[in-house]
Amino acid sequence: MEFVRHLLLVIHLLGFGALFGGLLIQARTPEKAVNALMRDGSGTAFLAGLALVGVIEADGGSVDHTKIAVKGVIALVILVLVMANLRKERIANGLWALLLLLTVANVCVAVFWR
Repeated sequence: MEFVRHLLLVIHLLGFGALFGGLLIQARTPEKAVNALMRDGSGTAFLAGLALVGVIEADGGSVDHTKIAVKGVIALVILVLVMANLRKERIANGLWALLLLLTVANVCVAVFWR
């Protein structure tokens, strides 16, 4: 079960990396849009995070449910915003900044919430 947990953690981190990279590659462009990296990364990070919590709890481990709820809500908001704007040719700079802020906030919750 330890291997599965580590594998899910790697997949979760790769999903975050794809989302974050998809946002950052647009930093200097005047027109922002939801791209495939953002779509795939947000979905992968969300689903792998859910699976990771399930595997940890199934293995007898414990998680901070409040922290997981906060991370889950942030990730779900990111996923909904990305999917809602997927077919639009461009998104507002404010929405792009909000997605970037939420992504970084979710990482901060993961790292600094003990």
